[in-house]
Amino acid sequence: MVKYLCEVVGVSRSGYYNYFTEKAKQNRAVRYQADEEVKAIILKAFHFRRRKKGARQIKMTLENQYGITYNLKRIRRIMKKFDIVCPIRKANPYRRMAKATQEHRTCPNLLQRQFKQGIVGKVLLTDITYLTYKTR
Repeated sequence: MVKYLCEVVGVSRSGYYNYFTEKAKQNRAVRYQADEEVKAIILKAFHFRRRKKGARQIKMTLENQYGITYNLKRIRRIMKKFDIVCPIRKANPYRRMAKATQEHRTCPNLLQRQFKQGIVGKVLLTDITYLTYKTR
């Protein structure tokens, strides 16, 4: 039965039995304890200045404010393990409405290509071309 289950999961039998040894249990307990200590430090950086942060900002805060250097992968692993989630900022609906009203707006063609009116300065024209491009 164990052999079949190991084949299904893709684990060797020796690896399966090694998982339940006392040494492996102790190693897991030590690692969990170390992760708990790092979690407390990460939470302190997470709530620094009462703003919630992502992994990269936590890394910078730890280095600059507390003088602690952790690998970014370690921070992400612990955040995932203990469900520390940075909230995603929601889009501003007012900004979306402002863009929708300004975009694709055209002015009426009052001249109908009659550029020479006979009176100097009656019609002043300019050409404004907006080139939209993606910015970060």
